[in-house]
Amino acid sequence: MAAEHPLIPRATLFGVPERATVRLSPDGRWLAWHGPHQGACNVWIAPADEPEAARPLTTLTGRGASGWLLHWAGNSRTILYLADRNGDENWVVVAVDRETGAERALSPPGASGLIEMSLETCNPRHPDAAIVAHNARDPRWYDNHLVDVRTGESRELVRNEFGFSNVWYDLDLRPRVAARMLGDGTMELLRRDGAGDGDGGWTPFARVEHEDTEGFALFAGTRDKTLVHVLDSTGRDTRALQSLDLRTGARTLLFAHETADVIDLWPDADGGPPLAVIAEPDRRAWTFFDAELGADHAWLAERIGGEPWIAGHSTDLSRMAVFADRDDGRGHYWLFDRPSRRLRQLFPQREALQAHSLPPMRIERMTARDGLPLVNGLILPSGVAERAAGRPAEPLPMVLHVHGGPWGRQSWGFHPILQWLADRGYAVLSVNFRGSTGFGKAFLNAADGEWGAAMHDDLIDAVDWAVAEGIADPARVAIFGASYGGYAALAGLTFTPEVFACAVDLVGPANLITLLETAPPNWMSWRPVLLRRVGGDPATEDGRAFLWARSPLSRVDAIRRPLLIAQGANDVRVNRDESDRIFAAMRERGLPATYLLFPDEGHWLARPENRLAFHAVAEAFLARHLGGRAEPVGDAFAGSSIVVQPGSAPL
Repeated sequence: MAAEHPLIPRATLFGVPERATVRLSPDGRWLAWHGPHQGACNVWIAPADEPEAARPLTTLTGRGASGWLLHWAGNSRTILYLADRNGDENWVVVAVDRETGAERALSPPGASGLIEMSLETCNPRHPDAAIVAHNARDPRWYDNHLVDVRTGESRELVRNEFGFSNVWYDLDLRPRVAARMLGDGTMELLRRDGAGDGDGGWTPFARVEHEDTEGFALFAGTRDKTLVHVLDSTGRDTRALQSLDLRTGARTLLFAHETADVIDLWPDADGGPPLAVIAEPDRRAWTFFDAELGADHAWLAERIGGEPWIAGHSTDLSRMAVFADRDDGRGHYWLFDRPSRRLRQLFPQREALQAHSLPPMRIERMTARDGLPLVNGLILPSGVAERAAGRPAEPLPMVLHVHGGPWGRQSWGFHPILQWLADRGYAVLSVNFRGSTGFGKAFLNAADGEWGAAMHDDLIDAVDWAVAEGIADPARVAIFGASYGGYAALAGLTFTPEVFACAVDLVGPANLITLLETAPPNWMSWRPVLLRRVGGDPATEDGRAFLWARSPLSRVDAIRRPLLIAQGANDVRVNRDESDRIFAAMRERGLPATYLLFPDEGHWLARPENRLAFHAVAEAFLARHLGGRAEPVGDAFAGSSIVVQPGSAPL
C-alpha cells in the first residue's frame, strides 16, 4: 500500500492555475497570461523583464475568460481573448488594451442565436488587424471578417454561402484556400483566384478523402503563391508535412516521422520553409529545419528542468517564453534571449503545487484483442511499494480514465484529474483506444462505426491487461470520463456490467440518436464526417437501429453498479436531456444513480467553484465504492451552482 501522506487539496489541483497560456508580445517586451482574479480566470500582464510587476488587466467574474485561447495582436498593445455566457459556447472575441484596460467586443452588435466567435488570424504585418469568423448571419456557417482591433471596425471578407468549414489566408490577409465537406465525408479544397468558375470565384482543385480528413491542416502563408503547406496523410498511413500545388492539387512529401503523425507545424512568419514540426509517438518529438533553433531547443532541454515548449516568441525570434513541461505539475516558465543565450526563470505555472511531490506518468504499451497496438499512460500513487518499475507490490484499486473527443488523445504530461486520482490512492490508467489521434490513419479509422464495440473492447482489454500485470484489483476498478469519456463510462455499466465497480459520467451522451439529432447548427460543416465516424444516420431506419443498439440508454436494464452523473444545463454538444433520461430510467428501475446538475455550465465546468464541488462529490463517491482516500467535503459547495437532483442515491 502507499504510504500515508497529506492529501493535496482539491483547490490546489482544480482552482484557476496561477499562470497559464503565457504569451510573449510580438515586440518581445510584454507577457500576458491567464490567471485567477476575483475568483475567475482573467487576463494578466507584465513587462517581460519585470514579471514581478504583474497586474490583472481584466476584471471578469463568473466563468471568466476561456482558458484555451489568448492572443496578441500584431501591434503588441492589444490582447484578444474569448468568453461565453453560462457555457452556451456563443463565444465573443474581446480585445483589451494593454495600457488602459479598455475592452471592445469584436462580435457584431445585435447578433442573436448561436454567435460562436473564433479567432482565425492575427498577422504582425497588419498590426491592428485580425480575421474573425462568426455565424451571426446564419448559425450554420461562419462568415469571415477583417476587424480593426483598436476601433472595432469590420469588413466582410468571405460570406460563407458555400458550406465552407475553413478558410485560410495569405500573408496579405487575402482569402486563399477554403474547404468544405461533401456528403460522403470527403473534403473538397477550393482556391480563390478571382477568375475561377466555382462559387464566387472559388475553384475546386483537390480533395481529401474521408480517411484523411481528421487532423488535416493547411498553412497558406507562403511566399510561393502556387504552393501551401499541409499536414496530410493522403497516400500514406501517418500524417506528414507536404506541399500542395494550388494549380494541380499535386502533393510533395517534405517530412514524415517514422511511426507517428506530424501533429503541428511551426511556420515561418515571412512565408519561408517551416521552422519545425512536432510528432508524438509517445512523448513530443520535435524536428527542426532551422539548425540554430534546433540547437537552442537542445540547449534549453539541458537547463530548464523539463521538456521545452515554446509558449510564445517575438516576431524576429530573438526572444522566447518557454515552458518547462513536466508530468508532476511543477513546470516553470522561462524567458530566453537567443542572441546572448540569456535565460531567466520567470515563475511556476502552479505556485501551490511546488510544495508537493507528484508521481510520474509512465508510458505503457499493450496489444488489443485484434492485434492493434495501444499506447497508454499509467500513474501509481506516490509512495506505493513496487515489485518492479510501474508494478505495485500488490494490486491496487484502479480508475480507468477515458479521454474525450473521441478524436483526441491522452498525452504525456501533467493532468490535474489523473494526479488527483493517484493522490487519493488509485492506480490511474488512461487509454489511447482506437480513434485516438496521432497514431496514423489506420488506427484512427479503425474506430469508424465502433462506438460501444471495438472502441469499448480496447478499454476492457486495458483493464484485463492491468489485472494480468498485477496493477489492478479486479473487484475495485472504476471507469471515469467526460464527453466521449462519459459515454464510455455509461457503456461500461451497460455493455460490460460486471467489469466496473462504479462509473463517473461527466456530460456523456446516453442516446446516440438524440446526440446527432440535437447537434448544434454550427456543426453542419462537418456533419457528414460525424455521421460516418459514429456509424449511422438518424434520418434513416437502418441508421436509427444501429445508433440505438450502440446507445447505453438501450441497455439500462443491464446496469448492476452505481453511477455518478454530472451535467451542465447549457451544454450545446451533449444536451441535458441525455443525462436526464438515463437518470430517470435508472430511478424507475431502482438502480443507484446520483445526478449533479450545474445550471450555469455547458460542456465543461469552467467556474472553479463548480469544479471543486464536482470533484468533492466524485471523490466521496469513489472512496465509498473503491476504498480510496478522500478530503473532507467541508465548504466545497461554497459559491457553486451545484444541484443534486431529487431521487439521487445518497453517497
